[in-house]
Amino acid sequence: MLEEQFNWYIENQEELVKKYNGKVIVIKDKTVVGAYGNEYEALVESEKQYQIGTFLIQKCSPGTEAYTQNFSSRVIFA
Repeated sequence: MLEEQFNWYIENQEELVKKYNGKVIVIKDKTVVGAYGNEYEALVESEKQYQIGTFLIQKCSPGTEAYTQNFSSRVIFA
């Protein structure tokens, strides 16, 4: 279910950014049901109305940076 919501975000990202750039949006059933200033506010408000796991919280910004993270490790192999 969340993968479906995420794919909808990617497919509609350009249009969503025009309307919600910089906001944290909540997506449920392929619809934006809320826009907030931060992830915490989005979660607290959304869980009042919807069951956890039925909605996606996504930072709305242009490019892949909105949904891509890089992790580095300080591991040294000898």
